[in-house]
Amino acid sequence: MLINLSIEQWLAVNDGVMGGVSSGRMTETAEGLSFQGKLSLENNGGFSSVRRLVREDASKTSGVRLTVRGDGRRYQLRLRQDREFDGVAWRVEFDTQDEWQTLEFAYSEFVPVFRGREVRSAGPVVPGQISQIGFLITDSQPGAFRLDLQKLELITAGPR
Repeated sequence: MLINLSIEQWLAVNDGVMGGVSSGRMTETAEGLSFQGKLSLENNGGFSSVRRLVREDASKTSGVRLTVRGDGRRYQLRLRQDREFDGVAWRVEFDTQDEWQTLEFAYSEFVPVFRGREVRSAGPVVPGQISQIGFLITDSQPGAFRLDLQKLELITAGPR
């Protein structure tokens, strides 16, 4: 099931919520969307993220497939099971390269975290409860970043 890449649905959440000065946002491109900005470690900062609500029924899905092109940095794909701003998120990390790549992640690969720390007691992703999906960068490397997104979908078959 394809996730609509409409730019209006994406919300940026950067380290400014904790006093940092990183910037990041989702922008439209000719090929899809781009999560881009500048990561800063000033004022104890160091993260930038974007997310959107998932209104589709994900109950019969088993993972996420995305087509991305990056800048060689490591990103996180994050899922949330509530509409809370600052609750537990399930993350999977992936490295990027400067060419399009299609990545697939089974929900069993996602690790529950809260502010960077694992929360094993949160249990696994429950597909029918997925309410948000997004991307985060927090690789401790200050400077410009860019992750291009061409396709994002929830998949019903197991990853290849």
